[in-house]
Amino acid sequence: MSEFAAVARGVTKRFGKTLALDDVGIEIRAGESHALVGRNGAGKSTLVSVLTGMQVPDAGEVAFFGEPAPPVADRAAWRQHVACVYQKATVVPELSVAENLFINRQDFGGGLISWKRLRREAASLLDLYEVAVSPDSKVADLTVEQRQLVEIARALSMGSRFVILDEPTAQLDGPAIERLFDRMRSLQDRGVTFLFISHHLQEVYEVCQTVTVYRDAKHIVTAPVAEMSKPDLIEAMTGEAGGLNVPSGEDRATSADEVLTVAELSGDAFEDISLTATRGEVIGLAGSASSGKHEFAETVYGLRKPSSGAIAVNGSAVRGGDVPSALKAGIGCVPRDRHHQGLVVDLSIAENATMSVQGTFVRRSALNNAGRTAIASYDIKAAGPDQPVSDLSGGNQQKVVMARALAGDPAVLVLINPTAGVDVKSKESLLGVVDAQARRGKAAIVVSDELDDLKVCDRVLVMFHGRVVREFARGWQDRELIAAIEGMEQ
Repeated sequence: MSEFAAVARGVTKRFGKTLALDDVGIEIRAGESHALVGRNGAGKSTLVSVLTGMQVPDAGEVAFFGEPAPPVADRAAWRQHVACVYQKATVVPELSVAENLFINRQDFGGGLISWKRLRREAASLLDLYEVAVSPDSKVADLTVEQRQLVEIARALSMGSRFVILDEPTAQLDGPAIERLFDRMRSLQDRGVTFLFISHHLQEVYEVCQTVTVYRDAKHIVTAPVAEMSKPDLIEAMTGEAGGLNVPSGEDRATSADEVLTVAELSGDAFEDISLTATRGEVIGLAGSASSGKHEFAETVYGLRKPSSGAIAVNGSAVRGGDVPSALKAGIGCVPRDRHHQGLVVDLSIAENATMSVQGTFVRRSALNNAGRTAIASYDIKAAGPDQPVSDLSGGNQQKVVMARALAGDPAVLVLINPTAGVDVKSKESLLGVVDAQARRGKAAIVVSDELDDLKVCDRVLVMFHGRVVREFARGWQDRELIAAIEGMEQ
């Protein structure tokens, strides 16, 4: 058997005038976790589509374990070679775990479905790969972590020993990420190979042995992770020396004028939280997935109805559980899931960027002018305001979500995981927007699982089991914040 689980050589792919891959390659050793990193638009997604047989390259070749890739039309053969667990789940929420594990294979070749056998085979598969869920559970009731493990088990059950993980940690908290990494290491010991795609560079150092960098559709470098420093990795990705440049806000002026007032607010997964944000102040919210931080932020924006308490902007009450009321009061939001909550991907950049104020536009020309302004203001890489958002990279999609949040010139910004799934430069750009808006006198709440996002904040509140347990002024140390997040200090 070849020492390489997957090899791509000389791969070129064009989409119209866009050169998505320019004579690139990758060699992934069997039994390793190999990271593929690069800025949005570097060519990572296109390579994945080639490695999974979803796109035919214009030039080049792909092989698995020393054998040429099968014909594109033979989907069953591709599934035996490679599987991909995407950032957007491919399970069917309303079906059971057992049905999802053997979807399109429920009859086991016999023509009729034996539900008893289906559950038995599913239980055996879940036990084999140590996935602690019931075969009868509805997938909609599972956590994100459990759904990902079900997808991995399904992929391995088809015979593939090479699994692509595309941004697998984007919606997981710290403990869940570590459990995923433990599972990856265990599967590696059993001969499974991973291609790991992530914008969280620290994760590359935690779980991968080799890293490949793409930039502007070209292969830049492949090296052992142990020999590539983080500054060198960022330089390879961006073509510029230096690390991540996050605005610290140290010279940012605040005032005593209260913009956002939250009084004794309780709701889903949190209780009795009070805070005020003044003009120019950025407050961070940190905590695990079960801390209640997301639920609190979504309640402030009106996506959830509080059970008690009050919210006010500039002294005026905001009706709870009512997004239009929050918008009218002057609250703008970047939701935590841009795919399901932040964008209508089949609509244009102009339509998405102005969605929160669309009633103010009568003529198409005015809408497109607003779209062009958003493209220029937020450095969105696009052909024009009419381009569908589905054509954009993740980083540029997130910039459109930010443009929508700011379209009505809100007094308060609620930003939930604002840089999720974006590259280094897009992260810098988005956090720069937060800093610039604060300098204009807006108040902001930044909710994030990434410590870099919180460095733009004037202070950070740590939530644990639904309550605020610690407050950190600017200048906090990573270890202190992490300890508080994990409940080690209260």
